[in-house]
Amino acid sequence: MPTSDVTTLLARWSSGDADALEQLTPIVYDELRRIARRHLARERRDHTLQSTALVHEAYMRLMGGAGSEYHNRQHFFAVAAQVIRRVLVDHARAVNAAKRGGGAQKIFLEDQPEASTQAENVAEVLALHEALDRLAAFDTQQARIVELRYFAGLSIEETAEVVGISPATVKRVWVMARAWLARELKGVSSG
Repeated sequence: MPTSDVTTLLARWSSGDADALEQLTPIVYDELRRIARRHLARERRDHTLQSTALVHEAYMRLMGGAGSEYHNRQHFFAVAAQVIRRVLVDHARAVNAAKRGGGAQKIFLEDQPEASTQAENVAEVLALHEALDRLAAFDTQQARIVELRYFAGLSIEETAEVVGISPATVKRVWVMARAWLARELKGVSSG
């Protein structure tokens, strides 16, 4: 569906048109499913959050509010990137809390390599989230581009459209942001 059609549906929904939401739902859901598949494909196979759960949670958070929150398709997918990031971070924190006890009885299992890789994955998500917050403190554009590329899985061209800059600028900023984050995360993992 063309960008203008999604923008039109978002505008109609924000005006209270329930039919627009009905037409918008499959489009948004399909796009969220694509984003979730892209994101979770980069994760370990033992990741405890399934793509369906990620899509459902992100969809509920995105569509639960009034349509007036979204000015156009670009704004919607920029917000979607933030929501997906929050869902993943909330999940990682919940797993981390459960790992520390979380009120549950601890059961120690022998020969379970999945447990250590899951803990590493949780730590990586939380470390990335914290590093991204530090990046945003001094360069919001770099942080936004990382959020769109990493958490929403948008292409260079899609990111350029959302941010309103050229694809060449997105590529340049993406390289700089990734280098900065790699340096930050290396310091976290070795310290």
